[in-house]
Amino acid sequence: MAQPDPAPTGAPRVPDADPQVLRAALGPQHRRDFDAEWDRVLEDAKRSHSLEAIHALLRKWQHTAAMELREPGAAQRLAAKAAEIRAAGGNPAGRSVEEMRALIAARQVS
Repeated sequence: MAQPDPAPTGAPRVPDADPQVLRAALGPQHRRDFDAEWDRVLEDAKRSHSLEAIHALLRKWQHTAAMELREPGAAQRLAAKAAEIRAAGGNPAGRSVEEMRALIAARQVS
């Protein structure tokens, strides 16, 4: 039986959970963040004698690296928007749940 293609043609695949591969896919700010987190997790792993936190870190950063491979700068824009929302105490461009439900209901009718 034929195996399905894991990703649409032309779409970048999720990078391997390898620190060098992940770093190469990240922009400068995310690379600095990754390095700081990597150093902290390595120290924790030395003390705990467990690789669990290292594996979790690599899985976490795979998502950011995949986003950057798909659309360079996307992860940084997402982080900037999150910081804007935190600073404003909410999303000034956002809509309430009630507004979104009304939009969905209106689209379902038409």
